[in-house]
Amino acid sequence: MKNFFLTIVAVVASMVVAAQPMMMQPVSWSTSVEQVGDGQYRIDFKASVDEGWHLYDLGPYEGGPLATTFIFDPIVGYELEGSVVPNRESVRQMDEVFEMEIGHYDGEVVFSQVVNAPEGAVVKCTVEWQACSDQCVNGENDFSITVGSPAAGASEANIEESAAAANAVAKGGSLWSFILSAVGWALIALLTPCVFPMIPMTVSFFLKGSGSVARGRFRALMYGLFIVTLYTVPIGIIIFLTWLIGGDAVTADIFNWLATHWLPNLIFFAVFMVFAASFFGAFEIVLPEKLVNDSDAKSDKSGLAGIFFMALTLVLVSFSCTGPIVGSVLIQSTSGEFWTPIITMLAFSTVFALPFTLFALFPTWLKQLPKSGGWLNSVKVVLGFVELALGLKFLSVADQTYHWGLLDREVYLALWIAIFSLLGLYLLGKLKFKHDSDMPFLSVPRLVMAIIAFSFVVYMLPGMWGAPLKALSGYLPPIQSQDFVMGSGSVSSSSQSAATPTSGVKYGDVLELPLGLDGFFDLAEAEAYAKQVGKPLFIDFTGHGCVNCREMEARVWSDPRVLDILRREYVIVALYADDKLKVDEADWVTTDSGKVLKTLGKINSYYALKTYGVNAQPYYVLQGNAGTPMVTPRGYDLDVQGFIDFLQSGVDAYKAGK
Repeated sequence: MKNFFLTIVAVVASMVVAAQPMMMQPVSWSTSVEQVGDGQYRIDFKASVDEGWHLYDLGPYEGGPLATTFIFDPIVGYELEGSVVPNRESVRQMDEVFEMEIGHYDGEVVFSQVVNAPEGAVVKCTVEWQACSDQCVNGENDFSITVGSPAAGASEANIEESAAAANAVAKGGSLWSFILSAVGWALIALLTPCVFPMIPMTVSFFLKGSGSVARGRFRALMYGLFIVTLYTVPIGIIIFLTWLIGGDAVTADIFNWLATHWLPNLIFFAVFMVFAASFFGAFEIVLPEKLVNDSDAKSDKSGLAGIFFMALTLVLVSFSCTGPIVGSVLIQSTSGEFWTPIITMLAFSTVFALPFTLFALFPTWLKQLPKSGGWLNSVKVVLGFVELALGLKFLSVADQTYHWGLLDREVYLALWIAIFSLLGLYLLGKLKFKHDSDMPFLSVPRLVMAIIAFSFVVYMLPGMWGAPLKALSGYLPPIQSQDFVMGSGSVSSSSQSAATPTSGVKYGDVLELPLGLDGFFDLAEAEAYAKQVGKPLFIDFTGHGCVNCREMEARVWSDPRVLDILRREYVIVALYADDKLKVDEADWVTTDSGKVLKTLGKINSYYALKTYGVNAQPYYVLQGNAGTPMVTPRGYDLDVQGFIDFLQSGVDAYKAGK
């Protein structure tokens, strides 16, 4: 049986190792500009190579590895002086595989290119490179560098890094929220009637059949490990195969499709409704009986193989309770990157398996467990109400991205108010479902939960008249979708900027800015207007399904000081990365790979990725009339004063550049 265990470990380890190249970027790049003569500038491309890796030099190597290549395209408004020159010699060695001498760099190396250009010219360059250790990774980085502008030049060196930092902040924050959500769902799953009674049963089995306390504890630890493996590894395999077949771009496209397309969102909505009905007792979701029985029969085997099938039996038997929860966890994490669903499922399964391990290590704790009873079914019913509320989010995303107008903010709030009011009544014993036991008296925990539910309802009620409800801003449809907002007509014209467009805005018939702000939804139109009125541009990369975007608008933009600066000093353009509106053929965009982008969201998303290297929202760029950022762009950050300073720095840079 030792070989069986080692085989399982080897399979898991090989998957982890094989998956490393998918996200690995062993070379990070940054740029800087220095004036070296009249109308002459030196652009430095700094490559920082991770320890244990080496970057191939400029080559070229016909029939060999991919040399580091700098492609300046298109060359408009400037000319190259000579070629790219590294700041040091590469280490050259004979390569037995390619049968040629090949040079490489370790650590840091700077490649320099001198250009003759007028002040403010934009130099665009693509760097193709290959780095190797015991495996090789190919990379491609796009740069857009402004020469001769002190404000822009100072920020260009950090645009790539700040873009990555903004991505990390946005995705990191989302990842932690997914992990915390998974942990919470796992704790709830343990209290369901399919799982809770199995804790003492399985632990007692291991202790009685082990022969010794030490061996019993080891078997229980392995039991927990196998539970984690059975929940996590299948998800990893599916995602890995997706990447293997289509690469990073296809994987990202799939996640984006899952997060924004109407079909998966309606399917997810329907799944949540079915799960809720199951929790209410309408029917039970179970796996085929033969599958469960076969697994249970094999669990009688001795050794680790038997423990593995015991874990498999637990996973299968508890499916009717954990299936909806696992589905909820995975669906909510599909908008993340490659690792997000895997990590969230790892967090869920670890917490889920933990009691089986801990109670085996400390068996006396079993005496302190409450007895099974009707309270377990009450947990399922409460989960059913939660599933109803959460499922509406998917219908809302589809509704917003396709502009159906089915689930505006007041309709969404009305449904949540009804759902949580019914939850409060259920907790008080005023509602009873199929499998509920009689409740002779109201327990203190149920009373506390009922108070929480009704307090939540009271909090939501003012939202029906336009209250911002900042705590829920990430989950509700935008306030501009609400038909009636009390006091919305009281905004005086003096509060609006003289540079604010009022009508005829492209896509303005289907899109709207939050908080009564006016602006644009097409970058070219906004740039032309900004030049006309002599104001900088505030570019908001956002999305209908972006939780962090709604939070920023409700908690940061809503501050009167922020609104005042946006209205007075900037022309605003919102670029939605997930909008499904099909644009006119004249506005279609063809990517470098030849793919034609026809929807507004794909065009905006491609522009953000190609220009700034970001695919996360929100992302804010303060752009001058030269078409380049004036200061380092900013991502998700709820620091109001920091956002005010960010906006003011853009105003100062714009005025200084005039």
